[in-house]
Amino acid sequence: MTKGPIRLDVTINYAVPRTGIPAAMSFRKWVGAALANRIREADLAIRIVGTKEGRALNRHYRGKDYATNVLSFPAEMPEGLPKGVKLPLLGDLVICAPVVAREAKEQKKALGAHYAHLTVHGVLHLLGWDHDDDREAECMEQLEREILAGLGIADPYLG
Repeated sequence: MTKGPIRLDVTINYAVPRTGIPAAMSFRKWVGAALANRIREADLAIRIVGTKEGRALNRHYRGKDYATNVLSFPAEMPEGLPKGVKLPLLGDLVICAPVVAREAKEQKKALGAHYAHLTVHGVLHLLGWDHDDDREAECMEQLEREILAGLGIADPYLG
């Protein structure tokens, strides 16, 4: 774990109307919380999309023909860099606004809290966390709970 402040460059791209979607500052805060004490510097992009683009990306990259809430695309290090050179590029997140809104309503969650959870969840995927089996899922969910609690957000896995 790294201590101290991190240099964070988060680009937010809204491909849908911004009404009801948190401000860029909120996304940056949630990313910062997920990365705190984990890495020193990071560059990443978050794209907020509609159902059509979300579905197309999920179909193309995961073979699943539906829009999902968040997709994570970890950066791959370019070949040919001198040994020891590390770029701070972490990757990209794609968040599908209509799916997030629908889930928040169905799960009776505050919309902002659900965006926060999915942002943290996506960033943890960029860091290499996964939930392919029960043990991994339990560890990842516990870390999400801790990060969100630090932001004053209730456990997203309750009830």
